[in-house]
Amino acid sequence: MIEDQKHILEQILQITCREKPDGVLISGDVYDKSQPSAEAVELLDEFLTELAALGQSVFMISGNHDSPERLSFGSRIMQKNGLHIAGGFDGALKKVTLEDEHGRVNIYLLPFLKPAAVKPYFEDPPETYDDAVRAVISSAEINEHERNILLAHQFVVSGARQPERSESESLSVGGLDSVDVSAFDPFDYVALGHLHRPQSIGRDSVRYGGSPIKYSFSEAHHQKSVTQLELGPKGELTISKHPLTPLHDLRIIKGPIEELLRTGREEAAGTEDYILAILTDEEEIYDAIGQLRQVYPNLMGLDFENSRTGQASYSQIAASEDVSGKNPMDLFAAFYELQNNNELTPEQTKVMEDIFEQAGGC
Repeated sequence: MIEDQKHILEQILQITCREKPDGVLISGDVYDKSQPSAEAVELLDEFLTELAALGQSVFMISGNHDSPERLSFGSRIMQKNGLHIAGGFDGALKKVTLEDEHGRVNIYLLPFLKPAAVKPYFEDPPETYDDAVRAVISSAEINEHERNILLAHQFVVSGARQPERSESESLSVGGLDSVDVSAFDPFDYVALGHLHRPQSIGRDSVRYGGSPIKYSFSEAHHQKSVTQLELGPKGELTISKHPLTPLHDLRIIKGPIEELLRTGREEAAGTEDYILAILTDEEEIYDAIGQLRQVYPNLMGLDFENSRTGQASYSQIAASEDVSGKNPMDLFAAFYELQNNNELTPEQTKVMEDIFEQAGGC
């Protein structure tokens, strides 16, 4: 999806150029894996170079999908050009201070943390993710009379309330990786990475920015965006969002195949989108994928939803009646009706009787 990513990063550059912010915050999962492709590295390099050319300060942390060491490479040199990177935790919460007419704004960079990464730096080693984050924040001695912003990349909850996850974001057993939002009380705003849906948790000023494009069909109804913060004097904060428009949307379409094909031909806009098609036809469809791809070339998935998909299993035939006295043809006819919500036609019955006879009799 390099072209899709390039398209969306160009939009972010346009928003940056138009709004002229004092800083750009990137809260982790810069890459999708610890050893990213050369194309992905080149695209990030191009994006950061463009931001630097705009005179932007950039603040970036690593996420759980990133390699802290790879992301940190050259960070001390890049810092001279306004690019501040916290790849891995080195014992202290990294801090960069900006100033405006209202005073100091402290930006803290907290990369993705595991308790094991924090233990070497504390006499009382933290056991949980929540303990680890609280230990690091408390050791920073944050001045709560000043304005403080935190970049973090954790799974943050608010008591029993959990944020919405997409299908690619699994929940750890027992929720041991969760951090309660109260750990971030010293901060005026917390820019969270990790989850794909833009959303707040606990309070409006603790927000997941979300992914810039859709990466799974569970995100089909998400509206991706860039979050903008405007800080006034201490306690005054305005949050707004700039929507992002993808090169190819990611959509779910549902209905009989003929209806989907007709709609695609009549409404050509959107046929290049990434598509999951759910067919509701009762009858078997010959080469459904081939037919759909003639109209939707970027078809990525095919599913069925009809009376057959919700039918019971063969074991229910055995459980519901005595099968010992039934011949194979009778059992097959019952199974076919259960699976297809229709009886065998006379022609189908004749075919199956011939098959059973050739196999040794009914």
